[in-house]
Amino acid sequence: MKRSVRIPVTFGALGVILGSVGLSLRAQDAAVDIVFASGPDDSGTVQRLVDAFNDIHDGEIRVEWRAMPAENDAHREALLADLDANPGGIDLMASDVVWTAELARSGAVEDLTDRFYDDLDRESLLAEPLRSALYRLRIWGVPWYTDAGLLFYRRDQLAASGFTAPPTTWDELGTMARQVMDDSGTAHGFVFQGADYEGGTVSAAEFIWSAGGDVMSSRVAVTGLVVTSVTEVDSISVGSAAAAAGLDIARGLIVDGVSPAEVVDFREEQALDAFASGDAVFLRGWPYAYRVLRDAGFEPDKIGVAPLPAAAGGESASCLGGFNLMVNSRSTDAEQEAAWTLLRYLASPLQQRRQALEAGLLPVLGDLYDDPELVAEVPVLGVGKAVFESQLHTRPMSPFYNLVSERIA
Repeated sequence: MKRSVRIPVTFGALGVILGSVGLSLRAQDAAVDIVFASGPDDSGTVQRLVDAFNDIHDGEIRVEWRAMPAENDAHREALLADLDANPGGIDLMASDVVWTAELARSGAVEDLTDRFYDDLDRESLLAEPLRSALYRLRIWGVPWYTDAGLLFYRRDQLAASGFTAPPTTWDELGTMARQVMDDSGTAHGFVFQGADYEGGTVSAAEFIWSAGGDVMSSRVAVTGLVVTSVTEVDSISVGSAAAAAGLDIARGLIVDGVSPAEVVDFREEQALDAFASGDAVFLRGWPYAYRVLRDAGFEPDKIGVAPLPAAAGGESASCLGGFNLMVNSRSTDAEQEAAWTLLRYLASPLQQRRQALEAGLLPVLGDLYDDPELVAEVPVLGVGKAVFESQLHTRPMSPFYNLVSERIA
């Protein structure tokens, strides 16, 4: 027989006990607040996704979306400054595909390898975007959306000048552009990003790759996520004859009047504005440009999208772009769990599809490129799929890439 024991408790002690229980319950019930940082979004899609997530996880997780600067270089600097000054401030971050090595090497982001293999399907993701999240055979991020350089053109103007297909070489682009400029009075033939920033580096790399040149060797070659061979270590090859030939193409377009002299100061916004206003026949742009042009009132039959041209005897080359989702290594365990929950939500098929429809961004899930309804609504997916299969190039995966990029830009 158990004996009961009476323990005298004063009202003061009882208050302390009940108060501590209440605090404990409130602590368990309190929502975890996290900050998600990514580039700005003029389509409003990111905020809508975050709002929907907050509704789903009401009382559990509350996400604040923080828009970073639009320009790639300024975005990187602001992110690094925040991680340094306020180590646990941003819990989930969108990282450009070329920042992986730098962020991983610095210890700023969490190693997600175990989480990735436990919760996600590697085979569902496009290979190149996934490789961009790899550094030293560990996975540091999960692809959120991907990008590839594409050629946008005025389909109606080419047809009016007797051209039935877009150019496949830079020489053809120059010939077509001059003819359309003469026939229609369009001010410029071809606009691209030529300013002194990462976008200028990307344009330079695409010209170089299309002529058979390269910028910088990789440290290792990989198949899937397995090392197959070791290459020359971080060798700078931008000084080769082939690389020079590619840059000569860019210079020649300006000298010949196909591209305006001011293109050396163009970033994405200026190049897209010139094309959208009717002042250019051809545009080198990212996939989201199609959504911007559509929203600006362009009819689908007036705008065409194609792979970028190649040098004579070369092959079309498009630069991999896009952003990966990474978790701050200095966030608390609870914040990291909440960040991972948000990451899985953003990378899910439903949200990937929504982002393609609303923001015009290329998804990272291969099956979505075979969705006929989605491809009909977002035509850049069809071209993007062809580019990813045979024409995609990646910038060097190196913690020192930024130093090389600055010199090229």
